[in-house]
Amino acid sequence: MAARKRAANRYYSGPPSDHFDGTLFFNPNGKLPARFSDLLKWQLGGERSKWPAANPSPFHQATPAERIEGPGLRLTMVGHSTLLIQTAGLNILTDPVWSRRVSPLSFAGPKRVNLPGIAFSSLPPIDLVLVSHNHYDHLDLATLKRLKTKHDPLVLTPLGNDVIIEDGVPGMRLSVHDWGERVDIGKDVAVHVEPVHHWSARGTRDRRMALWAGFVVKTPGGKIYFAGDTGFHDGINYRLMAERHGGFRLAILPIGAYEPRWFMAPHHQNPEEAVQGMLLCNAAYAAGCHWGTFRLTNEPIDEPARKLGEALDDQSVPRERFRALRPGEVWDVPTA
Repeated sequence: MAARKRAANRYYSGPPSDHFDGTLFFNPNGKLPARFSDLLKWQLGGERSKWPAANPSPFHQATPAERIEGPGLRLTMVGHSTLLIQTAGLNILTDPVWSRRVSPLSFAGPKRVNLPGIAFSSLPPIDLVLVSHNHYDHLDLATLKRLKTKHDPLVLTPLGNDVIIEDGVPGMRLSVHDWGERVDIGKDVAVHVEPVHHWSARGTRDRRMALWAGFVVKTPGGKIYFAGDTGFHDGINYRLMAERHGGFRLAILPIGAYEPRWFMAPHHQNPEEAVQGMLLCNAAYAAGCHWGTFRLTNEPIDEPARKLGEALDDQSVPRERFRALRPGEVWDVPTA
């Protein structure tokens, strides 16, 4: 029997590559996302830790400076994978989400348990937005629409995500790239689009039709690595980052949404793996994200930060080098 022809890719068409088979994207020498039967097994298996309905941050909502000039590097945690990076006179947001839920539905799905660390009205002028992939906790069209209206930033994202964004936010300024490409942003600042081990989908019928990526931001004050969302993948991509870029002043790495390991390990690293990744990519400092705001998986709300501290102690890495950031927390990152 002839194999069924796969549905055409609704987001991207282009020549095959080492991570695109002509229809779908994939992780080279990696693993595909789990089957629907595995998803049901996880969802129906119990063992989910109960999160509080509200878990306020110990930090007040921050009011950022309008600009941080020169080599200074200031990081402000908004929540989950949303951070404000200020350096070289630029204001950069990563995977911005100010919505109450990360879901295709306004009335159901993971709900925010703490306020954004910066009120939207308190944002400084936003120049650049990095969108790593199209999962709802990273690509939030409602927030992008607000950003377009108030700031009109440039949005840099990997292949295929432009179709989703343009459909939801017509006229948004977009710069769309494949792994390995470089984009010059202003004077002496460039962004490299880099591989991570993950996947993509907005629904049940568009798996792997848009690409996922991390970003390396090269600035006069040093290089910044935002890994987006990633599995550890035997450290392959972390080693690659060290080979390509030499090292980093700062790495922003996910530390949460990792349990149960039998289901999550290929695509969500745990805190121990995040510490290994920091060391493998040669980062002087690291900020932990992707935890403590939306309950996505089974681990307790405070476990990622606790396990991060334990992993740093095990590796004899001072805890001040890798901080699990809370909403509203501001960090002036030391020079490497």
